[in-house]
Amino acid sequence: MYSVSLSLPHSLYASEQVKHGEKQVAKRLELPMYTLMERAGAAAFELLTERFGRCQRILICCGTGNNGGDGYVVARLAKTAGLDVTVWQIGDVEKLPEDALLARTLWLDDGGAVAAPESSIALSVDCVVDAMLGTGLSSAAREPFSTVIAAINHSAAKVLSIDVPSGLNADTGHAPGAVIKADATITFVGVKRGLMTAAAADHCGELHFCGLGIEAEFSSLIPANCLRVMPTDVEPYLLPRRRCAHKGDHGRLLCAGGDLGTGGAIGLASEAALHTGAGLVSVLTQPEHITYLLTRRPELMVLGWQDKAHVVAQQMAWADAIVLGPGLGQGDWGQALYFHLKETEKSLVLDADGLNLLALNPDYNANRILTPHPGEAARLLACTVAEVEADRFSAVVRLQQKYGGVVLLKGAGSLVYDGEQCWLVSAGNPGMATGGMGDVLSGILGALIAQGLSLSQAAVAGAWIHSRAGDLCSIDGERGMIASDLYSHIRQLVNPDRHDSSIQDPT
Repeated sequence: MYSVSLSLPHSLYASEQVKHGEKQVAKRLELPMYTLMERAGAAAFELLTERFGRCQRILICCGTGNNGGDGYVVARLAKTAGLDVTVWQIGDVEKLPEDALLARTLWLDDGGAVAAPESSIALSVDCVVDAMLGTGLSSAAREPFSTVIAAINHSAAKVLSIDVPSGLNADTGHAPGAVIKADATITFVGVKRGLMTAAAADHCGELHFCGLGIEAEFSSLIPANCLRVMPTDVEPYLLPRRRCAHKGDHGRLLCAGGDLGTGGAIGLASEAALHTGAGLVSVLTQPEHITYLLTRRPELMVLGWQDKAHVVAQQMAWADAIVLGPGLGQGDWGQALYFHLKETEKSLVLDADGLNLLALNPDYNANRILTPHPGEAARLLACTVAEVEADRFSAVVRLQQKYGGVVLLKGAGSLVYDGEQCWLVSAGNPGMATGGMGDVLSGILGALIAQGLSLSQAAVAGAWIHSRAGDLCSIDGERGMIASDLYSHIRQLVNPDRHDSSIQDPT
């Protein structure tokens, strides 16, 4: 039996890469494609019994592609194991490819039956195996699939999806119409990149992987489309400090923002930078915020700013890196500070209203990190949020091509793209959907750059540290988490040599 695991590999792929790559590997190994179908069905049945072991009455919904063939293999194994199995064929059986048709024939030869789909799922059904649409979907599921998807989602049965929840785009994670809401999904050979971003988080449930015994050959033959950030990617950037180090060795960061009423945003960013290890952190903000910031965090150096160009020039000369945008606003004060600082030759992290002002006055700069959420990304691309979320991979590439530098597109399955390589951060949780989280991320990024990391290194490490800190924080519950709760966990994560257990990624 080939191992089924919650531990996911480093490399992510487009669905076409997996489709063509598995055929190349099978040919090279002189392995019939039907053998891979048998292995996939066996792995899915193994997960079914382990994950839903108490289920006795199984409904298997088979589509018209090879995904349906996997379902027929599961049906035969379940029947042999003594389970009560019902199989629905959704779509025209004449469209089944050769291997899927063989799997169906073997099911029938074993005494199995095939029924037409019904409009609802019987209450007695314990578990549904979704083997309908697979990875080839690029638009909304059509009838009769959409009706069956709705029936499954309205039932109380547990749901296992094979390769991808039916209705979900395996390349983008977009849900263009009706999509299965699975309790678990098992994917094969290579993890499809769309299973780890956008709407996938609401539909995949627990994501499991099985390489079907060909994963080593596949990964050596097919280059990754995207890399999932793992602790081993981050650890090399967080080496122990020299015993004779001093504060000047660890970077000087300028954080600029905090118009009237939003001083907390620049406070969160600057304090996060301290917890990430920046040697010195200075803040340019509205004078009214000086007392609050120094009282809360006396380790900061805080300057009130009222459109004095020489103050900005001095701070830019002093700093190794700059964070611009948290609480900046788009009024006269924020615009003036933005236009003074955006021309800096120092490495820049641009966030929040800094991004909104950039959208109004677009320019290209190779020496900065942009950190948009989908709404800010839509403004930067002059499109809708729905268009961004429909293809986050395309959006992050377009942003980088238009504005330069490194782009960190936030959201479920945050993406980092530097013009050459795309990374995906699978850590993080819904508890982080609260005000100030983005400000904390900006501070982390700025501190890492100030400590000598490149823009790409800082974006990858910073996005992972931020998201993983959120996961550690969520142990006490997602609801009610606030941005400043992350500080202690950030400190743990930037010291992996002293907190080995905290850096481990559960996936």
